[in-house]
Amino acid sequence: MHITFFGAAQQVTGSCTLVECSGKYLLVDCGLPQGNDERESGIDLPFDAAAIDYLFLTHAHIDHSGRIPLMVRNGFKGKIFATSATIDLCEIMLADSGHIQEMEAEWKSRKAKRAGKKGEEPLYSVEDAQKSMQYFHGCEYKQICSIDEHIKVRFDDAGHLLGSSSIEMWLEESGEQRKIVFSGDIGNFDQPLIKDPDYIDEADFVVMESTYGNRLHDRPEEAKGQHITSLARAQELAEIIERTFARKGNVIIPSFAVGRTQEILYLLRLIIEQKLCPTIRDIPVFVDSPLSVKATHVFAGNLFGYMDAETMELVNKGINPILFPSLVTITDVQDSIALNQRKESCVIISSSGMCEAGRIKHHLKHNLWRSECTVLFSGYQAGGTLGRSILDGARHVTIFGEQIDVRCEVAELHGISGHADQKGLVKWLTSFKKEPRRAFIVHGDKEVAPWFASYVSRTLGIKAYAPALMERFDLLDEASLPVALPVEAALVPYLRQLAESLAELSKQEATLRSVVERMEQAGREKNLDEKRAVRLTNAINRLASDLEYLKIKWGPDAD
Repeated sequence: MHITFFGAAQQVTGSCTLVECSGKYLLVDCGLPQGNDERESGIDLPFDAAAIDYLFLTHAHIDHSGRIPLMVRNGFKGKIFATSATIDLCEIMLADSGHIQEMEAEWKSRKAKRAGKKGEEPLYSVEDAQKSMQYFHGCEYKQICSIDEHIKVRFDDAGHLLGSSSIEMWLEESGEQRKIVFSGDIGNFDQPLIKDPDYIDEADFVVMESTYGNRLHDRPEEAKGQHITSLARAQELAEIIERTFARKGNVIIPSFAVGRTQEILYLLRLIIEQKLCPTIRDIPVFVDSPLSVKATHVFAGNLFGYMDAETMELVNKGINPILFPSLVTITDVQDSIALNQRKESCVIISSSGMCEAGRIKHHLKHNLWRSECTVLFSGYQAGGTLGRSILDGARHVTIFGEQIDVRCEVAELHGISGHADQKGLVKWLTSFKKEPRRAFIVHGDKEVAPWFASYVSRTLGIKAYAPALMERFDLLDEASLPVALPVEAALVPYLRQLAESLAELSKQEATLRSVVERMEQAGREKNLDEKRAVRLTNAINRLASDLEYLKIKWGPDAD
């Protein structure tokens, strides 16, 4: 009985874990890596897809489901088990992902052909995504599904997304029995629309996420007491909208099409209903994402058994919790383009949530440089993504090959994360009535996952370990399983990151001098053509501007 970590191991995206039991190959999730994770591990499958017997899917987000069509393209013929809501969402999300793969391959191919190179094939197609749906089978919450005589599973509500699950897995091999629990993405408390996470009584081994394992979520200023109400979240959003509209700007919200968009619509309905923006007569809201529009319909059709009591109370009164009169949904490309010609202020919600693809990049291109506008982030931004760069304070970004100044307000909506923070993760792990034999810590980056594993071992007394990519362990040989190395409590990840950044700064000092020298040499060249001269001028101006900004920010008179 072996377990191998093929994805989200000291990474946040690309979740993929293989379990071998009684001659069967079981995969839990098969997600698409993003940002730095993709650059580190690639997107090809690190196993033989045709050899996989069963795949168990915790939820529909692409970082957990996005390589399923690639498995089908590569010969997968097994069964995929998920909740019915997850299946409904995958039907639209995987097709959308296939469309993105086709469009990106077409764009790269045009560019390659202009350079005399060979074109590029998409990772998979819309047809592959549609074909993959025939392998899905429903397994509802709390229902024990007997997969074969040696394998049983049960899905529990993870409170992260419509249909999201933690998965209990009972396994038997050579007369030995073990129970593994895969947390999936553990939801935050008091989220709009969906229920809080379920807690599980027992497990021999736990594979759990650690996205926010080293910190607590910031709370909205209006939040009182232990719980964060929807009204407190709505008030924070209302203040951002009010000050942006007062500047005659737009609020641009990069949002994950499935889950986060619907939660924001819930808050916007509440803002309008409760008149939380008293100075604004009308709040035009545009959801500009075909996937978001489809997902909103899926949410509206999967209310019973999935939504929380607050939402069901509205439904029972005949109120749709995520629709309101000033909401306009956009699917047509021309209507999307027309949004950037509007003169009146509005709220634009568009995907992708990390700004890596989709229509959001066009809206950023038209609004980032406008000081009256606000770009509002509402979810996790993985390292190496455009969203992370903007959130971290980049003064310039490149979109569609064009350098764009970031002059708008950049804000973050607090208390709306779909992931549990450290407190929520600890609550989930300590809810087991009997201490697990080992906790494998995944779905956290290279700083967070090992640190949280050490924290769990040190403070909770539970043996924990953060596996690296491709590590494989025998679950029947417990003595061979590793444990986390001790990490000093004082050496928290952000301080270690700072130390590494200072070392990198020192290394790059010589690089800066070299770049300046090369610019000076290029500027002295005779017969410099206009195109190269303009590019060089722009590059010098950007560098000079950045250095001036840093001088002001870190000069002797700065706070």
